[in-house]
Amino acid sequence: MTWADNIPHWVWLCISLAVALGLWTLLSVLPSTSRAFPNAIKVFGSIKTMIDRGKLWGDIASSLRSVTVGYILGFVTAVPVAFLMAWYKPVRYVIEPWIQFIRNIPPLAYVPLIVIAAGVGFKPQVIVIWIACFLTMCITIFQGVINVDETLIKAARVLGAKDRDIFVRVIFPATTPFILTAVRLGASVALTTLIAAESTGATAGLGMRIRSLNNSFESAPMLLYVILIGIIGICVEKLIKYLERKLTSWQEKREI
Repeated sequence: MTWADNIPHWVWLCISLAVALGLWTLLSVLPSTSRAFPNAIKVFGSIKTMIDRGKLWGDIASSLRSVTVGYILGFVTAVPVAFLMAWYKPVRYVIEPWIQFIRNIPPLAYVPLIVIAAGVGFKPQVIVIWIACFLTMCITIFQGVINVDETLIKAARVLGAKDRDIFVRVIFPATTPFILTAVRLGASVALTTLIAAESTGATAGLGMRIRSLNNSFESAPMLLYVILIGIIGICVEKLIKYLERKLTSWQEKREI
């Protein structure tokens, strides 16, 4: 145990916040960065400004709805496709090259095509987030399935297990940590894709409002919205980590 381990976690959190606030304050007074990084008082004071405009809660609700629907669709479609790719080679040979191909294309590149096909509004937002989440989660779960110990599968077959039994009793439990990793990565991707998703003609949303505030050079509320996306991301991350501890308590982990 080092000296750092003897300091409570909340103390480190306070130190981290103090360092961040100090850096923020420095950026807010430097002539070259003060316009882009207003001080914390102005940024958090813009909460009232956006509430008075009737925008804040509607933007948060709109973004959460798009992210949630796109994320759930991504997970629901990624799990079966990843298992099929890992279990059946013909499926893998047909689908995997396209997944790898599309995964390397930034969402902003195909947003115009989605708008042409699906119109503007909520539907294209969900499609963009779904594509991004599906690609990330599918690859992660696929890697987990193909890395399952072959000895376990062979032993199950020797004992007379069918494919269904192997899936339920061997592969799925062994892949659970990878599925949860995919869930975490997918949540991060959903939020980082939000700006691209809300460039599809959205009338509300955190990403859409950031672009709108950028056009009017309102840096304080714009930075507030950036911080809100980060806060939502941290909350989701904490929730997923809690579920991960509950569902994979049996797994041995190296303490760092």
